[in-house]
Amino acid sequence: MRRKKSGFGITLLLVVFLAIIGGVIYLANSPMFERNRPRIEVPDTLYWNLKKPIAVKLQDDTGIRSYKVTLSDGKNSFVVAQERLETPKKAVDLAVTLPRAGWNRRTTSATMIVETTDISNWNMLKGNSASKKVAITIDAVRPSAYVLANSYKITQGGSALVVFSATDANLKDVAIHTSFGKVFKPEPFYKEGFYAALIAWPVTEKKFRAWVEATDLADNVTKAHIPLYVERYRYRRSNIKLKDRFLNGKIADLASQFDETANVSDPLERFRIINEDIRKKNEDLIHKLSSKISDRLIRRWSIKPFYPLKNGKKVASFGDHRFYYYNGRRVSESYHLGLDLASVKMADVLASNPGRVVFAGYNGIYGNMPLIDHGLGLFTLYGHCSTLSVAEGDVVNRKEVIAKTGKTGLALGDHLHFGVVIQGVEVRPVEWMDAHWIKDNITTVFNTARKMIDRRTH
Repeated sequence: MRRKKSGFGITLLLVVFLAIIGGVIYLANSPMFERNRPRIEVPDTLYWNLKKPIAVKLQDDTGIRSYKVTLSDGKNSFVVAQERLETPKKAVDLAVTLPRAGWNRRTTSATMIVETTDISNWNMLKGNSASKKVAITIDAVRPSAYVLANSYKITQGGSALVVFSATDANLKDVAIHTSFGKVFKPEPFYKEGFYAALIAWPVTEKKFRAWVEATDLADNVTKAHIPLYVERYRYRRSNIKLKDRFLNGKIADLASQFDETANVSDPLERFRIINEDIRKKNEDLIHKLSSKISDRLIRRWSIKPFYPLKNGKKVASFGDHRFYYYNGRRVSESYHLGLDLASVKMADVLASNPGRVVFAGYNGIYGNMPLIDHGLGLFTLYGHCSTLSVAEGDVVNRKEVIAKTGKTGLALGDHLHFGVVIQGVEVRPVEWMDAHWIKDNITTVFNTARKMIDRRTH
């Protein structure tokens, strides 16, 4: 009997021992004893203007129990944020600001220490802790920005040139903002600290206002108004009656080329999709390609008037707002964002200025279309061509033949759709075909700016 009791006791002890070991292993691997440190999300180094709070994010898988943020100005340290949370959170967002008193306003550098602990029972019930030291450069001075020279005016649907200065020891971004939300990127011009940009007023926008905006690494911002005289322009409105011959001919042929109209049998719906949806897709490609500009310094930039088609006669104007009707019912609308020119069939299309071909291929309603980059955000496109003489990546010279006119895409007769685009915005081609306009709005502005820059840098 003693042996049986003794054996039973050993078995019981072994079971208890294994249960304890199992319990310890379970607890050690349970969320209560998780061993991952909290995460502190803030850059290792940053610039601070003392106005905008520093954003710090604390995260933990189980929950943040406490945190503490200390700022030091080199002489004194200040606890600017501290809390022990009654209800732990898995994420805590902090907005760190200056202490209310005692901070050395003359210091140009500071240190921030962030400490936090989670609710885990690991580390003898003390939880997991994390800390991070952040080096701060203090910059409360706004960048310098001012306009040197610009075109006298800008017309609705037209263009203008702006040359300006923007400097700061910690400069981050320079751009031209507009009242309709478009941001134009300038290019470095002539000497360090100076910039130039062509800007545009879309034909669809009723109002226009533009300003230079310079931002430094500490998010200090300076804005400089561009003093342009703005001129509204009343573009033509066209009411066009759709004919069955057009719908069942040209439109039916085009519809067979696009996935969007592959299973659409209604002629009017096919037209609407081509005139609106396919047009937008084609224009989006143009806008994307013409929004890419260089960061390299431009010392000089000049342009000659564009005459892409010898003896070309205007057959349709830029900016026409077209409304399409069938049996008295409006079925679609669109804007004509180029100048249509015609001479003879398959006439030579010329590059009036040097440039680089960024696209040469079929682009939906535009048909066979070269798109050429002339620098400073100025692009020209040539639509409905029958054949192309250039390929993407080619560098073209002035008076070089780049294509022949045709009627590819959404075109009924042989002609050239000539478009001018500035950083993704279609503008009036007639301005860039006018030698006097180019002299007054481009050449003179550049010459004036260079003289001013030379005086300021000598």
